[in-house]
Amino acid sequence: MSAPPSPAAASHAPTPVLAPAPFPSGPVRRLQGRGVAVVGNDIDTDRIIPARFLKCVSFDGLAQGAFADDRLEQPGAHPFDRPEHQGATILVVNGNFGCGSSREHAPQALMRWGIRALIGESFAEIFFGNCLALGIPCLQAPAADLAALQAALTASPATILDLDIEALRLTISPAAGAGDPRSLALSLAEGPQRMLVSGQWDGTAQLLAHGAALDATAARLPYLSGFGA
Repeated sequence: MSAPPSPAAASHAPTPVLAPAPFPSGPVRRLQGRGVAVVGNDIDTDRIIPARFLKCVSFDGLAQGAFADDRLEQPGAHPFDRPEHQGATILVVNGNFGCGSSREHAPQALMRWGIRALIGESFAEIFFGNCLALGIPCLQAPAADLAALQAALTASPATILDLDIEALRLTISPAAGAGDPRSLALSLAEGPQRMLVSGQWDGTAQLLAHGAALDATAARLPYLSGFGA
């Protein structure tokens, strides 16, 4: 059970938002959903999930901590609090997102809020790796394209984003009557891309898929079989 934040923080804590989709599992090849833009370079992990939320003994309930201080400073105006962005699954950011400390609570908080993929100009290395370990792709695009996409999502929150991780392409489909679909080329290193589309990022699933081999190996280990003959 998670420890609550301090009383002062709790009295102003943003309302938790439940994840609209199951957590990632297995191959991650394509994602479709609405997007939400959080604008700014060098957004660090302390802004993504303030330190007071790290007192928890599990990651359950971290959704309420996502951008908690930024949301307190912008009552009702932060993208994560705007009603039109509830249920969004793709987060569009700018440069050096996730810098600062290596806390894995940051991608955990985003995932539990509902985020299933990020698109940005660049990502801090450890944050990128922590996202990959959860099956959350962090894809890159040029700054000018991202600025245009963020403006489009702010102006038309009903825009649907279709993210093809195998083709590294994003299709942007505005709400009916708001314009024609267009596409945006993305980039992702070959290794992480292969891990996502093959499901190799998911260590638990990989273990379960080789359960028979693991059992056979365990049966041959003397310290697991009572040192029998």
